[in-house]
Parts: sequence; structure tokens; C-alpha cells
Amino acid sequence: MSFEFAEEVGRFVAKDAQGLEVGEVTFSRDGENVIVIDHTGIDPAQRGQGLAEELVRLVVEKAKKEGLKIVPLCSYAKKEFDKKTEYKEVLAEK
Repeated sequence: MSFEFAEEVGRFVAKDAQGLEVGEVTFSRDGENVIVIDHTGIDPAQRGQGLAEELVRLVVEKAKKEGLKIVPLCSYAKKEFDKKTEYKEVLAEK
């Protein structure tokens, strides 16, 4: 199945071939240079297809392009940051 990903205000969304939203990652700004990922959610029928992983990756790419750091508050985003050493460069200092 193919999915389309789009950035909206404060989130990235995944949509299926019919244009229905099947996943999202939400984030907010904390000051000028920090993004806080606070939620990742995928429709239960669409889990296991890498959607959440791709949504978190899109936030990481946004941070890299815009020179921002990320605080991964949501448990899924935290796991992705723990697994992927390439994300460390955008991880906000604690």
C-alpha cells in the first residue's frame, strides 16, 4: 500500500491512497530552536508498515534543515532516538 506524507501546522500526517488520514506525529516549539515531539499515532489497521518510523524521520529531517534540536517526549519517538544513532545530532541536550 502506498501512503502520502504531508506537513501541517504542528504535525506530519500520513494518508492512504484514498486520502484518509491513517497516522500522525505531533510536535510543538519550545523556544526558537527546539521541537518537542509529543505524540505519534497510527490507525491500528495500518500498524506494522513503518508509518510511525517515517513520520518521526520527517520531523528529524525538518530539524536538520532548519537547524533545530528535538526533545522526544512521546514513547515511540524516544525509542526511535535510542535506536538510530544518526538522530543524535538533533537530540536536544538535557
